[in-house]
This record gives sequence, structure tokens and C-alpha cells, in this order.
Amino acid sequence: MKTALTLDLEKTLYQYWQEQGAAVVEEVTMPDDAGIVDTLVLETAPDGAKTWRCFELKVTKADFHSHAKLSFIGHYNYFVLPYKLYTQLKAEIPAQIGVLTYQPFDKKALAASTIPITTPGQLTISKPAKYQALQVPDEALTARFIGSLNREVVKAKQVEKGLDRYHSDQLYQALKKRTENYQLYQPEANFYDRFVDELHNDTIEALQEEVDALTAEIAQLKLDRLA
Repeated sequence: MKTALTLDLEKTLYQYWQEQGAAVVEEVTMPDDAGIVDTLVLETAPDGAKTWRCFELKVTKADFHSHAKLSFIGHYNYFVLPYKLYTQLKAEIPAQIGVLTYQPFDKKALAASTIPITTPGQLTISKPAKYQALQVPDEALTARFIGSLNREVVKAKQVEKGLDRYHSDQLYQALKKRTENYQLYQPEANFYDRFVDELHNDTIEALQEEVDALTAEIAQLKLDRLA
């Protein structure tokens, strides 16, 4: 489960490279058992030359010191860290690895802004990365990159198509997950309660329509008999 801070870093990093005109995708499984890159960026020069950049997002010391494999297989490789965490870990960053530091925007300043702000914070290149030869075959990396982009397209299409593509058991399991954070004293905040209330109201309306139709039909039969 990603923390809110991790999601903020991810969103800001994605937007940063989108604005640079690069192609970006998160969570790309590397070939040759080289781990999973948190964010992979592909820059393509006018002559077709490719530059691959790999980013590992860390928000705590424990996360930084975990035994998870670091997939620094690109031409340029970076940690993305909250600025305060970077000041604590600065001496531990390998010489060839770059660092982008994150600082959130002030909430009051965001609220007062007269222009749209599309990210929760900003990134600064606190340490440039050094070039290295690509650590995996370019063809294999390109294939994994395209596969991950396709995964995101599929997810977007699932959202667009809504619930029609899911069978009842999947919907039931999804509803059960919502009960983990059930708000006992705020039922209006619970998806399940809102769904049941709406279903109950729809059912009452449908039944009322049937009753009204039957009542009208009976009344018409009585009139026909009198005639």
C-alpha cells in the first residue's frame, strides 16, 4: 500500500517529466530479474537516440535501508526523496546516483493561488546523476516499458467502462474491502450505505409506479363495467 506522501512524490515526478515531453510510466518490471523500477522515463532525441532514466521513491529511512532491490539499470538513475530525508541520508547516496528532492506546496498558498496547480509539491535536482551504460538490453527494456504503458491503458479503460466488466463476485469483494474503514457515526461517508440507501429508494419508487399503474387499471375496469 502506497502512503499519501509516496503518491504525492509519484504524481509530482510524473508531471515533471510529462512537462519535459518524455514518456513516463510507474512500476516497470525489469528483465533478467533486475527488480521493479518505481518510475521509468524514456526521452527520445530527434535522431531517435534513447535516454532511459530510473527513479526509486523513498519516504522513510526504513524504506531507504530496506533489502528491496534497487533497479538502477538506466543511463541515469535517481532517488526521489523528501528534502528533510535527503539531508539525513546525503552521505549514503552512491556517487553515480542522482537525487531529486521533494517539497510540498504550502496549503494556504495553494488555496490562495489564482492559477491551477496540478501537483502537490515541487522537485529540485539536489544531486545530478552520472551517465552509465544501459544495464539491460534496450529491446527488452522497451518491451517492458510498452507493456507497462498498456497496463495503464487497460486500467483507464476499466474506469471508463465502469462496473459492467466485473462479475458479481468481484463487486462483492470490492464492497467488503470498503468495510475495513467503516464510519459508524458517519454512514453517509460509507459507499455501501449510500449504495443500499439508493437501491432502497429506487426499489420503493419502482414499486410505487407498479401500484399506481395497477390502481389506474382497476379504476378503468370499474368505469368500463359502469358503462
